[in-house]
Amino acid sequence: MLDLLVFGPHPDDLEIGLGGTIARHTAAGWRVGLCDLTRGEMGSNGTVEDRLREAEAARVALNAEWRENLAWPDRGITGTREQLDQASALVRTWRPRTVAIPYWEDRHPDHGAASRVLTEAVFNARLRRYPLGGDPWAPEWVCYYFINDHGPISFAIDVSAHYEAKLKALDCYASQFQPDGPGAVDTRLTAPSFRRLIMSRDGQFGALAGVSYAEGIVVKEPLLRHNLFKDMAGA
Repeated sequence: MLDLLVFGPHPDDLEIGLGGTIARHTAAGWRVGLCDLTRGEMGSNGTVEDRLREAEAARVALNAEWRENLAWPDRGITGTREQLDQASALVRTWRPRTVAIPYWEDRHPDHGAASRVLTEAVFNARLRRYPLGGDPWAPEWVCYYFINDHGPISFAIDVSAHYEAKLKALDCYASQFQPDGPGAVDTRLTAPSFRRLIMSRDGQFGALAGVSYAEGIVVKEPLLRHNLFKDMAGA
């Protein structure tokens, strides 16, 4: 069983949105698995081989137990039965307590599509009569994280002590953030402002919560509290 299963549409997406949270969970001894839906072959820089190699290096930086790539076509996250069943099978196989997937609104169409497809796949995994191998499994909840954009959050995870691990994981993706060679082109990702955008968002969530850096999480169901006291330690 896994404690946390994190899905990302392309290699580097889950690091951008949830790298600090992943590092915090692995540092605490929780079992974390990572799954990229595509190999990012439509990216302007780098090759599929580059991105797969970089993704594995980032896994090591975050200390996750494993990383898998489903090799869905980039710009082809459409929710076919095959795609749904692949994602559902991972949930049934690894039986995670929590599944983290991208937020449903994002400037990149693949990110919104991944959110919709994965939400459906997680739901299918719990259905006893859904025609898929393995026993049905329902995670305790599904958490949504931001990649490019952000909005109101349900809660924030303090990642201040693990932010260097997030930055180290992002640095693994040289083909995307710092490409070189004759075929390299300038993109939104190569601009220094993109790194600042990530850090400013995490810094803003952190400032609102009273810490240095935090990553925002959205859940669809109400959060149940036992009392009105901020400190839940004595609940």
